[in-house]
Amino acid sequence: MDRAIALAWSGWGRVGRNPLVGAVVLKDGAVVGEGFHAEFGGRHGEVAALLAAGERARGAELVVSLEPCAHYGKTPPCTDAIVAAGIRRVVFGARDADPKAQGGAELLRRAGVEVVGGVQEDGVRAQNALFFHRFRGAGRPFVALKLAASLDARIADRHGRSQWVSGPDARAFVHWLRAGFDAIAVAAGTVLADDPGLTVRGTVVPARPPLRVIFDRRGEVPLSAAVVRTAQEVPSLIVLGRGAPAESRAALQAAGAEVAEADEPADALKVLDHRGVTSVLVEGGGVLAGRLLREGLVDRLYLIVAPVWLGGDGVPGFAGLPGTAIGDAVRWRAIERRALGDDTLLVLDRP
Repeated sequence: MDRAIALAWSGWGRVGRNPLVGAVVLKDGAVVGEGFHAEFGGRHGEVAALLAAGERARGAELVVSLEPCAHYGKTPPCTDAIVAAGIRRVVFGARDADPKAQGGAELLRRAGVEVVGGVQEDGVRAQNALFFHRFRGAGRPFVALKLAASLDARIADRHGRSQWVSGPDARAFVHWLRAGFDAIAVAAGTVLADDPGLTVRGTVVPARPPLRVIFDRRGEVPLSAAVVRTAQEVPSLIVLGRGAPAESRAALQAAGAEVAEADEPADALKVLDHRGVTSVLVEGGGVLAGRLLREGLVDRLYLIVAPVWLGGDGVPGFAGLPGTAIGDAVRWRAIERRALGDDTLLVLDRP
């Protein structure tokens, strides 16, 4: 199952809103085929592994990270392919959350296939957190917060400069990370300070370029900003406060940017939900990060810690958080820790 989960990551950014799925075929304890869901609309991981195994799949065991699907979508049901291949036993990680696709385990059992579920379920659900969130009825996108911070939790120096807190390996990881989200969001202050492009420029070319979202309550984003200048090439949505100048709205729309209105972060996320955005990666700044955390709107935190100190007058990564007694503090769940060059990545999920 560890191998199936590792294979599944190969579809990151390419499978659209479908889940990441990896699969391994075992015969007499040896791997005879493996595969993963590689492209939106392409064959699923189970079918890719079965094709790799060929005739060796007959009487073999299939280990797959997600419950095999039982419906006709872009491709036929994986359950049909499993039965036709003569698989004797299926082991899966987590049940499918999609009502249209779930139920494969029972279909396989009725066809005489032995089925075991729940193996490494937590790991599979963490890997596919964006997918599972869609079926929770939250009324907002999955929100991941990404910050690159110093050892003293500063995201910029005293002059507001953040390029670059982290090193090249961390920046390459961020481009890979962006590829798997529907939208990338920052506050207007980040645009004014850094003028980011907010595009994916890494090894993964996403199935669909993420929407760029700017939370701009006062209408401060200039027409010269990269996200506005290139809005006709890569979609940009500017979320203005209701008190923002009308001329700002008109100018941004004339430049090709989409404009919406919302004063509070929760309302802005509802705007994104109504637009069909199911996941958003928020990359700053510290005030926006603090508000989202304070209001319980962050599902996952990607914290990149750089081995530098920026001092007390640097820009804090989590501004405006209220004080909490240590006994009342909510402890987040660490799902990954690893080195990114000289930096350290910590991935945390809200309990």
